[in-house]
Amino acid sequence: MTGIESNGVKEPGVERAMRDLENRTLARLNGDLSKVVYLSATRDYNTGEYRHEGLEQRFGSAAAQFALARCHQAAFQNLLECDLGSVVAQLTAYIESTGAGKERVLESWRQLEAYRVLIPVTCDSLSGDFFISNIKIALEILRLDMAAARGDSPAWQPPRSPGQ
Repeated sequence: MTGIESNGVKEPGVERAMRDLENRTLARLNGDLSKVVYLSATRDYNTGEYRHEGLEQRFGSAAAQFALARCHQAAFQNLLECDLGSVVAQLTAYIESTGAGKERVLESWRQLEAYRVLIPVTCDSLSGDFFISNIKIALEILRLDMAAARGDSPAWQPPRSPGQ
């Protein structure tokens, strides 16, 4: 394959870097939300550029940056296509993987809205708003579930589909 990206990065280098990233790193993460969190953390919030020392050493800076950006966009798109129950499950799994107290992480995410930095730079505003909305709803569901577990209020139940 001799295709060239618009900025001059050879396509095969980007594809190899993506496969390496997917096989060595992303395959170990539980769900698209965890992947989006990981990939957004490789992005410099001041410049929007992605950095990954290992990928850069093996494939070059430009290929690594494109691979990280593409994988970020793909995982984010997959997350947008998930139903709310899956988003809640992935958020639960992510929070548990942090090793921090669940209530502390939930409250931090609710107050700081750190999930806003998870959105890829290339994301359209409607998709970004949809993602933020889903995360806010998922956080509220988890908050209500925790309150119910403490006996403070009834647990959230998903609405039943007609005919159930």
